[in-house]
Amino acid sequence: MSGAKSKQLFADALRFIPGGVNSPVRAFRAVGGEPFFVNRAKGARIWDVDGNEYIDYVGTWGPAILGHAHPKVIQAVQAAAADGTSFGIPNPLELTIARMICSRAPGVEKVRMCNSGTEATMSAIRLARGFTKRDKIIKFDGCYHGHSDSLLVKAGSGALTIGNPDSAGVPAAFTQHTVVLPYNDQETVKSAFTANKGQIAGIIVEPVPGNAGLYLPKSGYLEYLREVTRAEDALLIFDEVMTGFRLAPGGAAERFGITPDLSCFGKVIGGGLPVGAFGGRGEIMDCLAPLGPVYQAGTLSGNPVAMAAGIATLEELNSRSYDRLEQLGAALEAGMKDAAKSSGIPVQFNRCGSMFCGYFASEPVHNLSDAMNSDRERFKKYFHGMLVEGIYLAPSQFEAGFLSTAHTEADVEKTVSAASKVMKALKG
Repeated sequence: MSGAKSKQLFADALRFIPGGVNSPVRAFRAVGGEPFFVNRAKGARIWDVDGNEYIDYVGTWGPAILGHAHPKVIQAVQAAAADGTSFGIPNPLELTIARMICSRAPGVEKVRMCNSGTEATMSAIRLARGFTKRDKIIKFDGCYHGHSDSLLVKAGSGALTIGNPDSAGVPAAFTQHTVVLPYNDQETVKSAFTANKGQIAGIIVEPVPGNAGLYLPKSGYLEYLREVTRAEDALLIFDEVMTGFRLAPGGAAERFGITPDLSCFGKVIGGGLPVGAFGGRGEIMDCLAPLGPVYQAGTLSGNPVAMAAGIATLEELNSRSYDRLEQLGAALEAGMKDAAKSSGIPVQFNRCGSMFCGYFASEPVHNLSDAMNSDRERFKKYFHGMLVEGIYLAPSQFEAGFLSTAHTEADVEKTVSAASKVMKALKG
């Protein structure tokens, strides 16, 4: 529903920015049409440059757990910026947020700040390899861990196939130590360790994958990953860039009762500013420079403005916040399932806490292969129909949606009503 001003801005952006966007999914290629440009956000709403208002379920792709422009976060950012936007030397806010992360995230005894989720996962894998003195890493099809070379990998023709680069510009040699397996399948993990005895440094996994839509771990699956990595002297790395401090005060690790060796964070801990972090057991983290041989650095790591925003966000989150998110999530799930049922269109609605995704599919979605069987053409029509109704969902079937504490019961009711209207129109 791009208006005249957005159309002009996008036309101009195409001249100066590749594809007119600074991150591919924003281009609306998966749903067709052109993106709209936003110039204001507050609470659970965004406004585009043409004056259209939307209930926002993208939430900056996850960070806006308190909603947009939360007063305490804005105040913290303004106060920090007034004292200087970057120092390049240690500042007290780095220590404050490190203490907060270590006190909340299971298994995190020490943490290193960086500037993005991609940096966090890339660094955690380098650390795992340096600590174990092994080269190979297991990842899962449909789990996205940033755009570093060795992780831009798709599965080959067989479950144990060494991954092939999933992007131009990535030499095959860069991915030869990445083993790609289907998610939610214990047997392939067991087979991978058998086939690569003593060579696997660790497993990296989104405990709740949110980059192929959203699907949940089957009962016992994460427990198995914990058991097998311990038995094989490999490390378990949780990529909690999305789930960290969102699914529970201690993230997915707390929600599922699993303590990984290393955890990666981002999004929520930056309060909407660029940030990343990785942490874990002290003996592993102490392998990092300047104490150990594994090098990692960043000019803006621990930036005081980002730290201030993250601290304010974490301080504001309490047990009532998570109860609220769970209640809103349950109401949205129930309403969307009812809307789908009344329309007669087959929909699988997956949810974990305040993260969700609806697939136009008749069978349950447990992994990427299941997700790929969904009706993407129907999703395109649904997306644009919801946009007309003032509901902004992620412009791709393969992205998670996010609730915030700023959403209300009325927002959920309006969303469900809009979904029912749009799906009935699709059925007709």
